[in-house]
Amino acid sequence: MVGKNRLAKEKSIYLLEHAGDPVDWYPWGEEAFDRAKTEDKPILLSIGYATCHWCHVMQKESFRDEGIAGLLNDAFVCIKVDREERPDIDRTYMRVSQIVTGNGGWPLTIIMTPDKKPFFTATYVPKDSRYGMLGMKALADKVKHAWKENRQGLERDADRIVAGLSPEAVEKPHRGGVDYSVMDTAFGQLAGMFDYTHGGFATAPKFHLPSYLLFLMRYWSTNKNSEAQQMAEKTLRTIRAGGVYDQIGYGVHRYSTDMRWFAPHFEKMLYDQVLLAPVYAEMYQITKKREYLNVAEELLTFVIRDLRSKEGGFYTGIDADSEEEEGKFYLWREDEIRNVLHDAEAAIAIEAFGVERNGNYNAGPAEREGTNIPYLAESIADISERFQINQEEVRRNLDSVRKKLFLARERRTHPRVDDKILTDMNGLAISGMARVAKLAEKVSYAQAAEDAAAFILKNLWKDGKLYHRWKDGEASIPAFIDDYAFLIGGILDTYGITFDVSYIKTAIQLTDEMIANFWDKKGGGFYFTAAKSEVVLVRDKELYDGPVPSGNAVAVYNLIRLARMTGMSKYETYANKAIAAFMPALIRQPTAHTSLLVSLAFLLGPSYEIVVAGDRSADDTKEVFRAIRKEFIPNKVVLLKTDELGDVAAYTKRMECADGKATAYICSNYTCDEPVTRVERMLERLGVAYLQ
Repeated sequence: MVGKNRLAKEKSIYLLEHAGDPVDWYPWGEEAFDRAKTEDKPILLSIGYATCHWCHVMQKESFRDEGIAGLLNDAFVCIKVDREERPDIDRTYMRVSQIVTGNGGWPLTIIMTPDKKPFFTATYVPKDSRYGMLGMKALADKVKHAWKENRQGLERDADRIVAGLSPEAVEKPHRGGVDYSVMDTAFGQLAGMFDYTHGGFATAPKFHLPSYLLFLMRYWSTNKNSEAQQMAEKTLRTIRAGGVYDQIGYGVHRYSTDMRWFAPHFEKMLYDQVLLAPVYAEMYQITKKREYLNVAEELLTFVIRDLRSKEGGFYTGIDADSEEEEGKFYLWREDEIRNVLHDAEAAIAIEAFGVERNGNYNAGPAEREGTNIPYLAESIADISERFQINQEEVRRNLDSVRKKLFLARERRTHPRVDDKILTDMNGLAISGMARVAKLAEKVSYAQAAEDAAAFILKNLWKDGKLYHRWKDGEASIPAFIDDYAFLIGGILDTYGITFDVSYIKTAIQLTDEMIANFWDKKGGGFYFTAAKSEVVLVRDKELYDGPVPSGNAVAVYNLIRLARMTGMSKYETYANKAIAAFMPALIRQPTAHTSLLVSLAFLLGPSYEIVVAGDRSADDTKEVFRAIRKEFIPNKVVLLKTDELGDVAAYTKRMECADGKATAYICSNYTCDEPVTRVERMLERLGVAYLQ
C-alpha cells in the first residue's frame, strides 16, 4: 500500500501514527464492517494508545513491515482503535481477553467475525513465532485457512465467547442490612496481598493502586487499626523513593516492572498523578508529616508544567519512548551527571540517587549499558553522616542538584505528549487539584482546577449532552459513565475550594442527566454507555476498579455527597439502590471494588455535614475552615452559608452567625447539634482532639 491509509483523517495521535503503515487500517465504523461482510473476511482489531511502549514495538516489528502488512491485508479487514478514545470498545474486548486467556493488556489483538463476534484474542504478537508465542505471520496464515476450512467452528467459538460476555443472570439486590464485615474482609485480603518489605501489593509488575490506599486510610480512621495506616504509609514512602518516581522532574511512571519500585514502565499518565496526589495529601492529614504534602505538590507541579494546555484542559499522558527507545529521556550515565554538576554536588548526587559507574539499569538494548535510573538510595540522615554536613545543607544541595539535572535533561529529545483532552481524566484532574489546593493553600492549584472545569463545561458540555474527547477544536464521542461521574466529582470538589454555589447547581444538572441516560431502572446502578449510544456486543456495567476507579463507585460517592450537601434525599436513594445492586459482587470480591468500599464507608459513617456561617474573608472564618481541612475526616461535606446556597440547600437558610462570630453547624445521622463558635468545641464534635 502506498501513501496514507484511512487513519489519516482521524484526530487521535495513536491512530495518526499508524496512518503511514502499509496495513490498510480502518477506524472503527460501518465502512470497515461493510467491507468485511462484502469480502467475507474476518476482522483484525488492534487496540492500543499513544503512550504504550509495546504498541510501538508491535508497530515497528509488524505493522510497518511490507511483507506482514501484505499478509494482514489479504487475510483480514484491519481496524485500529485508540482505547482512550473508545473505552467502551476496549473494555468489551478486554473482557474477552480476560475470559479466554485469563489476562489482558495492551496492545490488545482481537480477531472477530464481520458482526463483531471475537474468536481469537492475544496481547502483543511478535512478528515471528517464538517461545511458544504465535507470530503474526503464522497467525494470519492460520486464521485465513481456518476461515475457509472451518468457518462453522470459528463461529461456534465466537458465539460461546459472546454468551460468556452477556450480562450475568440478574442477581437479586442485597436485601439484608449492610454491616462492617465486608470492610473487615477487604482489609484481611489486602493484608494478605501486602508486600511488607517493599510496600505495595502482590509481586511484579507493581501498580500504585490509590483506591487500595484510600480504603486503608478510611479503615484506619474508623477502626484505629495501625496496620492499615502503616501499609498505606509504607507504600507511599517506597513509591516516592523508587525509580518509579521521577526524581528529577517529578511525577510517577505508569508502574514498576519489579517488586521494589525500581525499574518503571516509563510512560506517565495524567490519571496516575492526580489520583495519587490527594492520597499523599490525606497521609499528611493523618501523620502531620510535611513530606507527604510535598509529594502531592510535586505531582501537581509536574501536571501543570507538562500536561496542561494553554486553554486550561489537561492532556492525557506522555509516551514511554523517545528516539524509539523506552525510557531514554529519563536515564543517566555517571559521566553525564559529573559534566552537569561541580564535584561536591556530583558526589552527593551519585550517592543519593544510587548512580553506578557501570549503570544500575542495563536491561534492554546494548546502548543502555552503563545507564542509571535515579532513585533515593540513601536517606538525608545517611548522606549527612557520610559527607559530614548537616541535614538542611544536604536538602539544599539535593534541591540544587535536581534543578541543574532537570535543566540539562530539558535539552534532550522529549517523549511525545498525547495532547487529546478527555472529560473523564480531566474530571479526575480537577478533583485532585482542588483537594490538594485545600490543604496546601496554593492558589495556583485552585486556579488550575477552576480553569479546567471551565474548559470542559464550555467545550464538551453542549445542549444537555456531554462529550468524551476534545482534539483540534472539536468535541466528539458521546460521554460514558466515567465522564459524568469523574466530572461531577471534580465539580463538587471545586465547590469545596471556591464555595461558588454555581458548581453545586452544575453538579445537580449533570447528575440528573447521568441518571436519565445511564441508570438501570430494572437492576440498579449505571451502565457504562448511555441509552442511545452504540452497543458493542453487550451493554453492561463496570463495577471493579482498574487503573482508575469504577465509574459506578464514583457516581455513588457523588450521589451521597450531593444528597448531604443539598438535603435532596432522592440522590441518596439512588446511591442506596446502587449499593444494594452491587453488594453481592462486593461481598464476593471486596478488593476488586475498594472505591465502592470508600463510598460504603461514607454511608456507614460516621459522617458529617458541616455548614459554616461567617464572612469568608474574616480571620475567624478562615480559622474554622483551616481547622477542618487540617484533620483527616474523610466522610464529610463542608459548605459556606450564603443566601444563594439556600436555593439548593434549603436546610441551611436559618443557619446564621451566633454573636457575630464564625459559627459551625454540625449534622450527623440526620440530626444537627447546637451551633458552635469555638474551634476546639467543633473539632471535639467531629471526633478530633484539639491541639493548639
